[in-house]
Amino acid sequence: MENVEVVVAHNERATLRVGEVFLKVDSDQGRLDVEVEAMAMAPIPTPEVLWRKPPVLAIAAVPGTALGRLGEPSTASPAAWAAAGAAVRKLHDAPLPPWPGPSLEEITARLDSECELLITSGALPADLVTRNREIAEAALRPWRPVFTHGDLQITHVFVDGDSVTGVIDWSEASRGDAMFDLAILTLGHEERLDDLLAGYGTDVDLDVIRAWWSLRSLVAVRWLIEHGFDPSLPGCEVDVLRSQLVR
Repeated sequence: MENVEVVVAHNERATLRVGEVFLKVDSDQGRLDVEVEAMAMAPIPTPEVLWRKPPVLAIAAVPGTALGRLGEPSTASPAAWAAAGAAVRKLHDAPLPPWPGPSLEEITARLDSECELLITSGALPADLVTRNREIAEAALRPWRPVFTHGDLQITHVFVDGDSVTGVIDWSEASRGDAMFDLAILTLGHEERLDDLLAGYGTDVDLDVIRAWWSLRSLVAVRWLIEHGFDPSLPGCEVDVLRSQLVR
């Protein structure tokens, strides 16, 4: 009998691992719909869907290891990061998914709401929030929509040696800003941005990527705290916000 490993669990969703099978339980049927359709459309390696019985989705484990973890140095090679960049470029060049992503207005409204709550609750110093909100402004501009993963955390990209073996967790996939995916993948790993861009290409806006680092961290802090995670751990979101002030 295989042991059951809790990969992540909170009041919105949970992921369990049983041997080489991942069971995703999600209270939002729409997220599972997006995940299945996005994986079928994506032109890069994704997990195999084994079966689906709402609210559960069963997928096969992908080979290899995660590119890294937030708060820890990535041990993946520069070539592996470049391969990840090439995979992201292939995704961004693919036909758009039929569903939209969050609008600029929605993103701006959420950012402003979160900043206000962070300050009024005392979760973060007001000057840290205010300065990062100013930095985040550069991301709040019109963009040409591309097929984005939408939650391209470093733990969602798997590599074996210098090759990408799979990209997981597609529930946030949509039409979006290419710079957002690049920013999320390098959040807390700024030193690997050049390696990533060696595979992706250099037609990027570094100021916008840095702006997304601030924006993503600002909107994530309160959610992480409320769901039992600690964004103040070394190398995590609060450190990212602090590092933005010393450029």
